[in-house]
Amino acid sequence: MTEDQRDARAREDARARDSATRDVKGDVDGDEEVVDAEVVDDLSYTSEESGGNGAADQVERDLDELSATKRERDEYLALAQRTRADFENYRKRVAKETSDALARGKAELARDLLPVIDNLERALQSGVDARARDSATRSEESRESLVRGVELVLDEIRGKLASAGVEAFDPTGERFDPELHEALSAQPAEGTDSGVVLETVEKGYRLNGQILRPARVVVSK
Repeated sequence: MTEDQRDARAREDARARDSATRDVKGDVDGDEEVVDAEVVDDLSYTSEESGGNGAADQVERDLDELSATKRERDEYLALAQRTRADFENYRKRVAKETSDALARGKAELARDLLPVIDNLERALQSGVDARARDSATRSEESRESLVRGVELVLDEIRGKLASAGVEAFDPTGERFDPELHEALSAQPAEGTDSGVVLETVEKGYRLNGQILRPARVVVSK
């Protein structure tokens, strides 16, 4: 083989290598483009999927927060209603206890004063009887002053008791009622049915309709 032939053969080999190199490079570039396109598609799909899931998650979180807020609101509302009911019951209980204590205080005071009234009435009656028997002017004037003083005190006490709801009752001539009257004795009475109050020894007293003390009476038999 001549020198020229060897040079020609080397040039052909070089061109073949260049051609092969270009083909391989083209294939590689094509493969790279395909791979890049697939990667882009995958990233785009992943981004869309991620974006969709993120919105759904956000909505779910918002709904959970809304539900929690509603539960908290309902709990506070129930607590407020219970507190209001408890306070209303407490207010009614205190009002009733106060009213009951006031009524008990009035009743106790009235019971303590009743014997005082009894004694004043007896003193007044004694003064009236003595005045009727006494003919001396000076003694009569003295007893008149005493009687008048007792009357004033008695009227004042009666007024105070009446303003507190206390009232007296005299059952003379009525049928005997064991719930209202206390029989001290029984005696026959001509022309009178059995079980009638002949005499009231001590008046009975009521406080707002309730018996403080029954009337102490003498009953016919």
